[in-house]
Amino acid sequence: MSTVIVPVVLAGGAGTRLWPVSRDALPKQFLPLAGPRSTYQETLKRVAAPAVFGPPIVLTGSDFRFFAAQQAQEVGVSAQIVIEPMRRDSAAALAAAACVARQRDPQAVMLALAADHIILDDDAFRKACLAGLEAAQAGHIVTFGIAPTAPKTSYGYILAGKPIHSGGAFAVERFVEKPDSATAARYVRDGYLWNSGNFLLRADVLLDELRQFEPAIAEAAEAAVANAKLDLSFLRLDEAAFARAPQKSLDYAVMEKTQRAAVVKGEFRWSDIGSWDALFELAPHDADGNVVHGTAVTMDSSNCIIHSEDRLTTLIGVQDLVVVNTSDAALIVPRSRAQNVRELVEKLKQQDRPEASVHRRVYRPWGYYQAIDAGERFQVKRILVTPNGMLSLQRHKHRAEHWVVVRGTAEVTIGDEVRQIKENESIYVPLGSMHRLANRTDQPLELIEVQTGSYLGEDDIERFEDIYKRT
Repeated sequence: MSTVIVPVVLAGGAGTRLWPVSRDALPKQFLPLAGPRSTYQETLKRVAAPAVFGPPIVLTGSDFRFFAAQQAQEVGVSAQIVIEPMRRDSAAALAAAACVARQRDPQAVMLALAADHIILDDDAFRKACLAGLEAAQAGHIVTFGIAPTAPKTSYGYILAGKPIHSGGAFAVERFVEKPDSATAARYVRDGYLWNSGNFLLRADVLLDELRQFEPAIAEAAEAAVANAKLDLSFLRLDEAAFARAPQKSLDYAVMEKTQRAAVVKGEFRWSDIGSWDALFELAPHDADGNVVHGTAVTMDSSNCIIHSEDRLTTLIGVQDLVVVNTSDAALIVPRSRAQNVRELVEKLKQQDRPEASVHRRVYRPWGYYQAIDAGERFQVKRILVTPNGMLSLQRHKHRAEHWVVVRGTAEVTIGDEVRQIKENESIYVPLGSMHRLANRTDQPLELIEVQTGSYLGEDDIERFEDIYKRT
């Protein structure tokens, strides 16, 4: 039996309750919400001890695959990234991961982790994993229970029973999902634990349980992996097969039904940061009880969370607010109503507001572009191309482009001509011309792009060659 645990990191969620920082185009797991690194990077670092954990398997969407690879590389982690063709919730994702893990080791023990959770005590978390390992190897599905601090209705609850292994695992007497307020209060009084949503289990056990309780999920996942294709360094699950999986969480699909459930009591501080108020509970506070991220000044204000990007945010004489200020949207909401942000995002989407889903800064495999200004028949962007990054060979039917290099050296292809454009130099890309922008150096390339034309949408791109296989 293998003693090395295979971490499986689920990094495909949206996180709309942390809008306007977290959006569909760049969700919360890839953002530095509680420190200099993203929660996804912190999760990878937490399981980077080679004596305990093997190389991680990361499941994410196609739009985030390059971002996930880049952030893993930044923290020195080599991860196997599996692309989910569409969201099917955690049961199907973990079933696919189990199939991949079994290719490494038929008796593989997986540690299922959400990339958007915060755990502040890494040593205590690893200790809990080791405490549950014996039970997992014996065929139990181990979850990590957290002593509740309040009767929250957004978490599942676990009642621990008798000890089942010397390592510290207990049988699960009851497992219930997201009760109402009165029931949650009773659970807290009766000694229930929060379900942290992290699981330790053998890959074959998960597939066996799914075959029993949700055979359609097991069949779809196994077929999706059997017919998966390599896409550069990524493993892309078969779309037609994966689409057949019903959309269910592991909690509903297995944990409420299984007789194999066990729990280890976690002594670590944990949050799923499901709302701005949840982040307030974990982050450090100033003398007035405020949580401040970015540039902010307060006067006679207390117990607020202030997240300020790119600009100064000021508060006078207010209490218990969430104030989030980004380059294109601001949110002000009482902390007691932070859970309603998801409903606000749905309203914005119904009104076709682009701010609901997309940031001004949009990341691509080669770097990013950021909107600066726009008007009738023109648009201005800042473009950054990472070292050795290259845009696709492309053309536009409705716009011309002017590029001004402000840092670095650009290799610009227009038709059959290739030129080097250096700092403080510019070049014009005529409408309809075949062109490409590349950074052949080991330094970032930054330029200002001015687009002019009758239509300036991102779908006015016809790609012919692309090193990232987006043609």
